[in-house]
Amino acid sequence: MVNELLVNLVNTVLGAGKRTARGNQAYHCPFCNHHKPKLEVNFTENKKGFNPFQCWVCGKKGKTIRSLFKALKVSPDKFIELGKLVKTGSHVEDVIVENIVELPKEFKQILGNTDLKAKQAYNYLRKRNLTDDDIIKYNIGYCSFGRYTNMVIIPSYDKDGTLNYFTGRSFEQDPFVKYRNPECSRDIIPFELFINWDSPLVLCEGPFDAIAIKRNAIPLLGKNIQSTLLKRIVQSTVKKIYIALDTDAIKQSLKHCEYLLNQGKEVYLVELDGKDPSDLGFSYFTKLIQNTEPIDQYDLMEKKISLI
Repeated sequence: MVNELLVNLVNTVLGAGKRTARGNQAYHCPFCNHHKPKLEVNFTENKKGFNPFQCWVCGKKGKTIRSLFKALKVSPDKFIELGKLVKTGSHVEDVIVENIVELPKEFKQILGNTDLKAKQAYNYLRKRNLTDDDIIKYNIGYCSFGRYTNMVIIPSYDKDGTLNYFTGRSFEQDPFVKYRNPECSRDIIPFELFINWDSPLVLCEGPFDAIAIKRNAIPLLGKNIQSTLLKRIVQSTVKKIYIALDTDAIKQSLKHCEYLLNQGKEVYLVELDGKDPSDLGFSYFTKLIQNTEPIDQYDLMEKKISLI
């Protein structure tokens, strides 16, 4: 029998999954970031009382949800919830290496580098409307070989300036792999080093969006707000929150709006009309949020009904 409460808990960590056979659910793998949902989690306990998981692309696997959460470095409250839903006692500790986040050893600076690949990376960033100041501010580099071959690397640093994540984006014209991220948890506060928690906050999807917005923008690295970030937002003195996700994420946007409204925040739903902030650019996006009115529960209900 499928443990639906356990499914809901795992969904808060991995995002919504897709039901497959024999009590399994498939997710996009956070370890290899394959474009298809290849990480399968079994929500029907086996004879030993375990819920095994395995990615059919990168091979990452384990015997328990606990070991999955441990590998992803989820927040302590998730482990507390998990303890209420699964058997305690004789659990098996899976051998999963928890990687410390480090930039790829092949990482090189772009500016001042005469390498052909550096020029290609620079031209790619310029086409994405990034300036030299942006490249310096975010310490954006590139790799010409290795796991992140022909990719720009965009680091994220916590409030103390310690690397907590990075994203890789191919600068090839027709790449075989467009995105590649490290094998570590995304349950962090991306770009935290540049965030003022006393000023209005903008939540967007990707790092290029946040860089284009410039002012107090946090990329979600997807469409969901991870628990560490959500907790920090709720506990902060930030009053105004702007939700600026892509148009195809309207359901997730409304969900975030509703939750933050219920937490007493003043919430603004920024409607992007099919484009993302990195396409719109700083000036246009700034005018857009200046003309956006706060959303209330009545507006929220109307928008939900329009999606039916």
